[in-house]
Amino acid sequence: MTSIRLARPGDTSVCGRICYEAFRDISTHHNFPPDIPSAEAAAGLLRGLFSHPRFYCVVAEIKGFIAGSNCLDERSVVSGVGPITVDPGVQNTGVGRSLMQAVLDRARERQAPGIRLVQAAFHNRSLSLYTSLGFDVREPLSCMQGPPIGREIPGCEVRPARTEDLEQCNRVCRLVHGHDRAGELEDAISQGAARVVERGGCITGYSTRTAFFGHSVGETLLDLQALIAAAESFGGPGILVPTRNAALFRWCLENGLRVVQPLTLMSMGLYNEPAGAWLPSISF
Repeated sequence: MTSIRLARPGDTSVCGRICYEAFRDISTHHNFPPDIPSAEAAAGLLRGLFSHPRFYCVVAEIKGFIAGSNCLDERSVVSGVGPITVDPGVQNTGVGRSLMQAVLDRARERQAPGIRLVQAAFHNRSLSLYTSLGFDVREPLSCMQGPPIGREIPGCEVRPARTEDLEQCNRVCRLVHGHDRAGELEDAISQGAARVVERGGCITGYSTRTAFFGHSVGETLLDLQALIAAAESFGGPGILVPTRNAALFRWCLENGLRVVQPLTLMSMGLYNEPAGAWLPSISF
């Protein structure tokens, strides 16, 4: 029988190994590269999430042994799920459903208006699980990677984000998505990772990171192109490009980026069709 409890810092080594092995097994089975390069990298990621005051993290246990983990990002009005991973030795036994139900219950207790996640499009079981739990498919995504583009977009200035930029950045996010992601942006600014783009002296877009674990928004396609073109690298497996944005997708291809894997954005509850240019993170 599976039991669920809160994650503790001492769980990160075991959960990191499980996280790495779970992603490695499903990705290599479908001939895609793993999202996380090593067990150590996975443990480092989970260590940060398990200790963050605005992440709700749980582990599943079977007979006292850890069988998987899941996290809920509570830094924004909309909650983001993941990473959820289950030990390959006990997959397809209901552990994943129990881990998902735990974070969904938490989100409902907090009366979160919306919950989102990003799912590997080649993983049929997770697509079926999330759909059965009430998530709807919203957007096909293409994870894209390549060398830095390294050029400026005329009329756009990209610079590091500062704390005093928060309100203008939140304005852009609300314009695009109908809500802000201030908690994530604050973290990224404090870590020196966030960038803003300005046109005519006004902030018209920002990136927490041009990376797998970062999101970006822009008033126009031009703003997003400027942020991507100025990036020194694309962290992790790559950036997540909404495939339906054909102009952005084509521009990325023309500038040397290539598709690594297909993904799917899914949501439950509040969802506004984006009104500008955007890149989600692997959470949403």
